[in-house]
Amino acid sequence: MTAGGQDPAEEDDLVPVSVRLGQVVPPEDPEDWTRPLTWAAAAGMLLAPAVALIWYWIGPPLANHPAQPATSLLACALAIGAALTGATQQGALRAAAATLATALFSALAVIIVGALMAAERQVGTASPTVAHSFGAAVAGLGGVVAASPLVARLARTRARLPRIVGPGAIGAGVALLLVPVLLGTAIPVGR
Repeated sequence: MTAGGQDPAEEDDLVPVSVRLGQVVPPEDPEDWTRPLTWAAAAGMLLAPAVALIWYWIGPPLANHPAQPATSLLACALAIGAALTGATQQGALRAAAATLATALFSALAVIIVGALMAAERQVGTASPTVAHSFGAAVAGLGGVVAASPLVARLARTRARLPRIVGPGAIGAGVALLLVPVLLGTAIPVGR
């Protein structure tokens, strides 16, 4: 008998085998890709980079056009994708952290896609794809920062739709307001 009144054999049964052996054994299936929420989280992370890739492949931005509707669409996709990923998490801290982490990942991926899809390398000014990627990424991040308190607040709601729509709408709205400010004259776009 131990001080807690349990038999040592019973106490050993409560501790996982991997801990008793002094090593951590990885789980058999660390990520269950059959769950819909896993796919929703992955879709949220990859929404903005996919929009950027499709845009730059079909019709990249032209030089000396400060802001285009596709730039706003890209910023909104970043904010909505982050809200979608945050809605898959339980708990306020996890939801807010997932939302912000997804936004940072997506923003970096959008900028990388813009750099890879640049038609030519330029000195002194940014390539149009890089400039629009950067402006959309910063605007999307601003929208996510504005929406993250609502993400945390709605994390306890059982219905997922309000957890996506509310923060997504706020994030997209702020991103739409920031795109013209960021791409007006702040970023030189040219050939």
